[in-house]
Amino acid sequence: MATLELWLVRHARPLVEPGVCYGRLDVPADPAHTAASAQALTAALRAAQGATAEPLPLWTSPRTRAQALAQAVAQHPPAGLYPPLQVDERLAEMDFGTWEGRRWDALPRAELDAWTDDFHHHRPGGGEHVGGFLARVRDALDACHRQAQALGARRAVWVTHAGVVRAVQVWLAQTPQPLRARDWPTAACDFGAWQVRHWPDPPVRG
Repeated sequence: MATLELWLVRHARPLVEPGVCYGRLDVPADPAHTAASAQALTAALRAAQGATAEPLPLWTSPRTRAQALAQAVAQHPPAGLYPPLQVDERLAEMDFGTWEGRRWDALPRAELDAWTDDFHHHRPGGGEHVGGFLARVRDALDACHRQAQALGARRAVWVTHAGVVRAVQVWLAQTPQPLRARDWPTAACDFGAWQVRHWPDPPVRG
């Protein structure tokens, strides 16, 4: 199975107060930062693609902050960008249920501890558990890889969220599951920045 070069792009800076839990909330991103991020990403993709017309699938989370960046890239596409833009719910951030819109430092300690104690299976705020979140990201990875193979594409672009970037890292690291809180990666991307990963790396089986 050929390795897919996957560009994991985090949306631009959101217009939300720092310290607020906004996983599935549809908060917009700063327009100026979105435009600057799109320009930088497009330049990097053009350099990677070169003069080739090889297809370049572009996937995005349905949240406004992600779609705005993906649409800006699609308006000034690098070579080979494969239309149409694919909006996929599996690329959305984790759902934190009743925690959404609340400050992290205002959440009851007992609720946070319950999640930490059963990190993989507990539903924070009654929302989505980590196990389910990982599973849907894995489904998206496999679907994107199949699409790339069918198109003859060597790389694809996801415009998504920090949690999705971390979930991909978990799968590539083959971290044993169920996960403990300390297993969750701490590094993702800055707003408007990206990582290039390869799916699957040679040790990954799927």
